[in-house]
Amino acid sequence: MQRCLQNITIYGNGRSVSAMVVDECDSTAGCDADHDYQPPCPNNIVDASKAVWKALGVSKGDWGELDIYWSQA
Repeated sequence: MQRCLQNITIYGNGRSVSAMVVDECDSTAGCDADHDYQPPCPNNIVDASKAVWKALGVSKGDWGELDIYWSQA
């Protein structure tokens, strides 16, 4: 994947944080042998570590979903 092990900047909640991409889903089709029969990936989804949620100032009860945008760092 082209972004793996590269940093992106994530913007949300009025803050920004730099984070390393460790995995990237490139299939909106999913469920085939090339994609390990995983379900399709939604567009524009970023899964984040606890450190990213904390850096964005998101309350623990709200971790999991936030309107963000990101860019190559």
